[in-house]
Amino acid sequence: MRPELLERALSLLPRPAAHPTSLQPDSVQEELGRLFAMLRDYPIRGGKGIRSELLLASAAAHGVQEGTQAWESALWLATALELFQNWVLIHDDIEDDSEERRGQPALHRLHGVALAINAGDALHAYMWAAVHRAGVPGAMEEFLAMIHRTAEGQHLDLAWVERREWTLTEADYLQMVSLKTAHYTVIVPLRLGALAAGLVPDERFTAAGLALGAAFQIRDDVLNLLGDPAKYGKEIGGDLLEGKRTLIVLHWLQTASAQQKDIFLEQMHLDRPAKDAAAIADIHRWLLDSGSVSYAQAYANAQAREGIRLLTETLQDAPDPSAAARLVGAVQELASREA
Repeated sequence: MRPELLERALSLLPRPAAHPTSLQPDSVQEELGRLFAMLRDYPIRGGKGIRSELLLASAAAHGVQEGTQAWESALWLATALELFQNWVLIHDDIEDDSEERRGQPALHRLHGVALAINAGDALHAYMWAAVHRAGVPGAMEEFLAMIHRTAEGQHLDLAWVERREWTLTEADYLQMVSLKTAHYTVIVPLRLGALAAGLVPDERFTAAGLALGAAFQIRDDVLNLLGDPAKYGKEIGGDLLEGKRTLIVLHWLQTASAQQKDIFLEQMHLDRPAKDAAAIADIHRWLLDSGSVSYAQAYANAQAREGIRLLTETLQDAPDPSAAARLVGAVQELASREA
């Protein structure tokens, strides 16, 4: 994320020595200091800042100029979006039993599940503080809708894993992605940019964002199998260990041999710690050797093209045409990212 957004996020969070009082024993202050350090951990680790950049690019396309009060509001909304991303990732890592986040051990691996959940809850509250600082009418409703849709998509994702459900279609996966990824990654950032400019968001952002969100998530699924670990920020093959339903796997299951399918389903009915590393490595190789990765990439490319077309159409009368062109260019680059 931008350094100025990190600075704003950290300005909202308590520092390790933020509340020294004579009423607090040293042991209490020390323990609260550990909590305050946990709140800062994921934000300080960084991140690509994709969503906040889309929000700011949308604000610029809608006529918001740097140095204005509207730009100040956009920066606070972008900060809130980054805080949303970070508290959701804390919870997501716990729910997925993940090992790493941004090249370091996940927060619950460092401090335990209970403390990490509590830190995520606390960070959630500071997100609302950033929304309040923005003072943008309609922003609270957008954040509420974003959280609702994300939770619905996350429920589908987790429920399928919990119930060992594999009788799923590609349409099921795409519906999950539209809820879990598209709204908070594309649709809401574009809408918040318009709100920062004092404008009513164009409803066509939804169709564009659904296509682009699918493209982004499928691209991420592909990278999880064959990405560069140094650039990807998460463990390669982690989706298999976590039993994630992806377009790649669902397509592969349609043509996999009976033996391969049996081995796959046997492993997917085990919790992560019980999975056999050699069997998972075999499954990983089968997926890469199949045509399913290429199929998913082609689908993502088609969705990206459609999303770009719709976004370009939506922004054709934007208040700042040059900023709108930069926004479209940035989205095109994201849609073809390799890390």
